[in-house]
Amino acid sequence: MLCDGKDRICQAVTVKIVAKQMNAIQNLPPGPLDIVGDIHGEIEALTALLRHLGYDADGNHPRQRTLIFVGDLVDRGPDSPAVLKLVERLVKTGRAFAILGNHEINLLANEAKDGSGWYFDERVESDNVKYAPFIRATFEEKIAAVAFLLTLPIALERPDLRIIHAAWIAADIEKLREVQLENVLSKYKEWDAAADNYAKDLRPKIREELKTWPYGLEDQSKQPPFLHAHAEHDSVSQMMNPLKILTSGVEREASKPFYASGKWRFLDRVKWWDEYDEPVPVVIGHYWRRYHSLANPEYGKGEPGMFDDIPSNAWHGKRGNVFCIDYSVGGRWSERKFGEKNKTLAKLGALKWPERVLIFDDGVEIPSIGPD
Repeated sequence: MLCDGKDRICQAVTVKIVAKQMNAIQNLPPGPLDIVGDIHGEIEALTALLRHLGYDADGNHPRQRTLIFVGDLVDRGPDSPAVLKLVERLVKTGRAFAILGNHEINLLANEAKDGSGWYFDERVESDNVKYAPFIRATFEEKIAAVAFLLTLPIALERPDLRIIHAAWIAADIEKLREVQLENVLSKYKEWDAAADNYAKDLRPKIREELKTWPYGLEDQSKQPPFLHAHAEHDSVSQMMNPLKILTSGVEREASKPFYASGKWRFLDRVKWWDEYDEPVPVVIGHYWRRYHSLANPEYGKGEPGMFDDIPSNAWHGKRGNVFCIDYSVGGRWSERKFGEKNKTLAKLGALKWPERVLIFDDGVEIPSIGPD
């Protein structure tokens, strides 16, 4: 079941789903690949990167390469509708493939989050403060967006490579292997409902915490105390839902509140790759890596430690066979708002496979370090 009967956008979608009879975990195509990181509505960066990679307007490449998009196509940037239209057109040519990121899952689940004002009316006012100007989707574009996203898998794999938005956790991958695309959204809501029911005893504690902290959690200027009931609720919500784990990662209670992705948070993202002990390389997005220079790398979006002591072009993890290709282009809104001082830090990148070469939207091309 794709819609819950309440979302009129979803109800308006008439998908003769190609998704039907297709599983949430699918095969990567053969041949050389160009794996593109999180785009977040940055249409100019995307078109520039595709040009540097050598693709024409229909996604054709003179050396028969294939584009792979790791998710988080939308939110925060100036033109999410244009990014979706371009990626959909490339996918329909058969020369590109895409998977869902957590931002697409949020959209399909009708969960309005920071930076999604291009789609959700209730986010426009608050998002204008940070992200304006941005193009808002028409009703028809919203219908088209939902229809397209409902056809995308959660992960892609072949013997030499795995691609997932945030975390390749074997137990959670197995839970999705037999789920057909037409049932992904209903499974997400089923797992969410189970987590919500499990955490129902926390609701009175959360209300009490909010009485002591009436400022909300989106105001960066007002740091809350550590709200333990909020942390426990967020942990249950995250870790009881396999789709959240695969698209937004493994999380645990933080040592102190930190501000990231538009709100104060109480859970740290875990470096799951330090426990990944399988031989097949994994390429991910999601984690806002920063590329500045090999001598002076800077990382992150308010969560220190995810890439400490890791060169910004290096593979990482227990076996050195996980690579994050998200180079924080989603942060360009802050460059537009506050000036050019961090311009070199926010890029859109792609990883050439099997060459293991990085190329960015400014045309810079460098080898990655590892895996052997």
